[in-house]
Amino acid sequence: MPLNVAVQMDPMEGIKIGGDSTFAIMLSAQARGHRLWHYEAPALTLRDGRLIAKARPVTVRPQEGDHFSFGDWQSLDLGRDVDVVLMRQDPPFDLSYITATHLLERIEGETLVVNNPASVRNAPEKLFVLDYARFMPPTMITRDLAEVKSFLAEHGEIVVKPLYGNAGNAVFRVGADGANLSALVELFNASWVEPFMVQAFIPAVAKGDKRIVLVDGEVAGAINRIPGQGEIRSNLAVGGSAAKTELTEREREICAALGPELKKRGLLFVGIDVIGGEWLTEINVTSPTGIVSIDAFNGTDTGAMIWDAIEAKIV
Repeated sequence: MPLNVAVQMDPMEGIKIGGDSTFAIMLSAQARGHRLWHYEAPALTLRDGRLIAKARPVTVRPQEGDHFSFGDWQSLDLGRDVDVVLMRQDPPFDLSYITATHLLERIEGETLVVNNPASVRNAPEKLFVLDYARFMPPTMITRDLAEVKSFLAEHGEIVVKPLYGNAGNAVFRVGADGANLSALVELFNASWVEPFMVQAFIPAVAKGDKRIVLVDGEVAGAINRIPGQGEIRSNLAVGGSAAKTELTEREREICAALGPELKKRGLLFVGIDVIGGEWLTEINVTSPTGIVSIDAFNGTDTGAMIWDAIEAKIV
């Protein structure tokens, strides 16, 4: 059955189609005959209890530089005119993002939103993962310099990163000598009102940071993201490279522990990050990526898996 699919995302002009997961999902939807609509989060209006989006029908194609065409603007009632909303705009996970989840929650019972907006709001990447601390490296969330110094003294080397950062931005490694640690904490406290995350540095990150994708709680595939020369960050957005990989027994244990809870919360498309085959660091639920590389290495079709799961919930 053809579906009307509204995609809440960033501007189509900025999409890098060679590796963009949202674009791959849209291509897969279109191949099944679903009709696609594009809008950005600021286009949402709640009026008299109805959630409206100023949106345009969009056609996508895998042609660099000519990858989409828009139709005319229309006002869509996201509860009545649409079968599925894909919430796929990139972070930052700020008040604008959170407000969008509150608005999309208003159409629950009318339209399927993927991922579930209330669950996205209540499961930010670096906080939801704390429910699975048994799989994590030593971790602290703080604004207190004395606490960070104590943590550094205990673990020798640490990584400091913003609590709501994304794509590897503002991730710092601090050595045992603590050089510039005080200035770094000052910078974080001046730049963000929330505390930041501190973790023990895991040397195995030099061999890669594995992205594992789960669809409706089941493993869809994985890639190993290897840091560039002189980097500790392995994100593809900051120069990391992708490599084929398999899951370790520990990673399978992690996925088995997470899967039922993800499914229960309506977190249908999730990417988790694991270092050294054993250390869980993030559970990405806002706009996870990686499926293009996974499918290229493994000959899989994660987009089809996602639509199989979505269609099963609608029929």
